[in-house]
Amino acid sequence: MSDYHEYDGGGHAIDSQHIEPQSAFQFHGNWKELAPILFTNLLLTIVTLGFYRFWGTTRVRQYLWSQTQFIDDRLEWTGTGKELFIGFMMATFLIIVPLVGLQFLAQYLAVNGSAGLSSLLTVVFYFGFLYLSGFAIYRGLRYRLGRTYWRGIRGGSDDPGFSYGWAATWKTFVGGMLLGILVPWSMKELWNDRWNRMSFGPHKFESNVTMDGLLGRWLIAYAVIFASIIGVVVIMATLMATISFGDVGDVPNAAMIIPFIVAIFGVYFLIGLAFLAYYALFYRSAVRGLSLHTLDFDFKARTMDWLKLAIGDIALVIFTLGIGSIFLSYRHWKFFITHMEAYGEINVDELTQSKTERSKHGEGLMDAFDVGAI
Repeated sequence: MSDYHEYDGGGHAIDSQHIEPQSAFQFHGNWKELAPILFTNLLLTIVTLGFYRFWGTTRVRQYLWSQTQFIDDRLEWTGTGKELFIGFMMATFLIIVPLVGLQFLAQYLAVNGSAGLSSLLTVVFYFGFLYLSGFAIYRGLRYRLGRTYWRGIRGGSDDPGFSYGWAATWKTFVGGMLLGILVPWSMKELWNDRWNRMSFGPHKFESNVTMDGLLGRWLIAYAVIFASIIGVVVIMATLMATISFGDVGDVPNAAMIIPFIVAIFGVYFLIGLAFLAYYALFYRSAVRGLSLHTLDFDFKARTMDWLKLAIGDIALVIFTLGIGSIFLSYRHWKFFITHMEAYGEINVDELTQSKTERSKHGEGLMDAFDVGAI
């Protein structure tokens, strides 16, 4: 349960707004209410060949934000479909198209004997992709905070994110060294870098995520991968030996193939579960390391909660032949809000509007790279 109170300017608790122990974040939405919006969006997106999806995304966010309560007031989404569309078009023609062209040029040079120049362009493409991915995540978070209002107050940042893009480039590169052992360090560093540049109202976020437990959980995930690879090799060797020592002309039967298929799926499940366990711990650590003035945050979801979410997503998509995927954003937002907590005090008289600059267009680059902002 969260433990938070509101205070007036004199430091006296506001009795009428005293909140009994309950979650600071509450979600009041219902998938049945959202369904007409989602199916209308789906129909209009198909009819307009995808053009409407930016406005559809805005309608969904307006609903989700309006059904999300923080303490005693609900959020408001003020972004527009036009902003998302302009952002996507800018990202496509100014960044994505040149980047893809660079990749084709590198392949052309490689085929025509200019291996050195092709390798150089490939390196430029790789680091350019890392830079733009980090820049996209930062700009997406900045845009969403700038369009999210609570009590008429919004968030944002005056930092445009160019330096964060460089930080994301070299820290991601370093994180990938030594077979990826340093990935937890990279993720921790970039989370802190991102949030320490953001603010809400007059207050800046502070993020101080540590490595406590992260490296150990990451190494367990690595151990599961190597153990799974060894297991697959043993199973395949056993299957091949069984076939080899059978009669000439024998073909593998169901009794031989089914255990092999089950084992392969089991390996994929174990690997996925191991990395899910790491990510669950990372996200709890990341949110717990985050604070805003007198507020501290927490995230309660554990590995089993994430696993239930993932299995539910897969089942929803499979059993509806893909149509159910339109509900995934609802499920993910509800999961995020219902597991968020906040602790501390809020002095309502100290809350003033943010003076940070607002983005003029939406999260087009993040949309193009298909990466999450939070």
